[in-house]
Amino acid sequence: MEPISLSKSQARKIILNAAGLAKSAQFGLGIEAVYKLIDHLGFVQLDTNYVVERAHHHVLFARIPDYEPGWLSALCGDGRVFEYFTSDAGYLPMKDFRFSLPVKEAFASQGKPLEKSLTNLMQQIMDQVERDGPVMVGDFENDRVEASSGWWDWRPAKVALERLYLEGRLMISRDSKFHKRYDVPLNLVPQETDLTMPTAEEFARFIVLRILGALGICSVKEMAWRARRVKGNLVKSELEKMVKEGEVKRVSVEGVRGSLYMLPEQNIEVEITGGVFILSPFDILNVFRHRLRDFFGFDYQIECFVPAPKRLYGYFSLPVLAGEIFIARMDAKADRKKKVLIVHNLHFEQVELSGEVLGKFIDALKAFVEFNQCHDIEFGRSNDQGRLDTIKKGFGR
Repeated sequence: MEPISLSKSQARKIILNAAGLAKSAQFGLGIEAVYKLIDHLGFVQLDTNYVVERAHHHVLFARIPDYEPGWLSALCGDGRVFEYFTSDAGYLPMKDFRFSLPVKEAFASQGKPLEKSLTNLMQQIMDQVERDGPVMVGDFENDRVEASSGWWDWRPAKVALERLYLEGRLMISRDSKFHKRYDVPLNLVPQETDLTMPTAEEFARFIVLRILGALGICSVKEMAWRARRVKGNLVKSELEKMVKEGEVKRVSVEGVRGSLYMLPEQNIEVEITGGVFILSPFDILNVFRHRLRDFFGFDYQIECFVPAPKRLYGYFSLPVLAGEIFIARMDAKADRKKKVLIVHNLHFEQVELSGEVLGKFIDALKAFVEFNQCHDIEFGRSNDQGRLDTIKKGFGR
């Protein structure tokens, strides 16, 4: 069967609609909108970077204007959402819990055999949690034998806890300060949750449908990424079967190379209302750099992992989306003591901007200031002083 042919604009609109960015409040308002969004995306990436509000809260706020960070904790506490490390650390709907089991099995069975001292420590921790309840890393004395050599040189108790978490023997909840608490699944997973291990075929088909639902249009590369922890997974072979069975459609997009796919029920005439969104670097729209280049002509990289002398735009540059076009990237930091959002660098892309779009950008900035619990904003440099001056005027400067 011939692929469905789409223009690049049509493809962008489908992608944005799948990402929940076709219009403001696409999934509604309030805590139920938070659950609907997580259920739709299937995965909201978690990140601990606190330069601005943490990524998972940022992703939800960008789509739910009245979002409150406590709502995510409430959904986890109610057993509707859980935290786990699939392709990355993130929040998932509890209804998908059984599809985390192959990943947990992979962590338990793959890799080098564990040292006896670590397996003994893991068992001691399990005994303690089952007997006394949830624990935190701080509950254990500093059991490091040698001095730390860096960020990822964890002490034994931390290694044991994280290993138990990855293998699924413990789960994570968070306190009000975002500290991890490790508990047995029995205390966090609702009794009615399906705990049956999916077959390799079921797991692969789940990945295909989940990724296509969240990305709208993608290649097998993105699907394989979500399943990468499970070695020898059947994503590629099951995808081909699903195409033959009509569960997935091949797509051809103008100017984009390679095989692309989408769900057959996808509406190809999506409307975009032209809202302006300040996005997290870890937003589902931004995590695959090649997709941004191919579909949006936007060459983006988060530069907190880039050595300072090589940074082009700043340490924590946030993409700014208007309609179906990226219009800017904004290197920002929330000074929480002074209650000021500092915009170190506001770099505009080489695109035309109407006064209406700049006005919407100003509104988005004002909301972002408040979201970060700030009362004011300061601007540094920009590659377009005229536009920056217009924005400053919008703040009464």
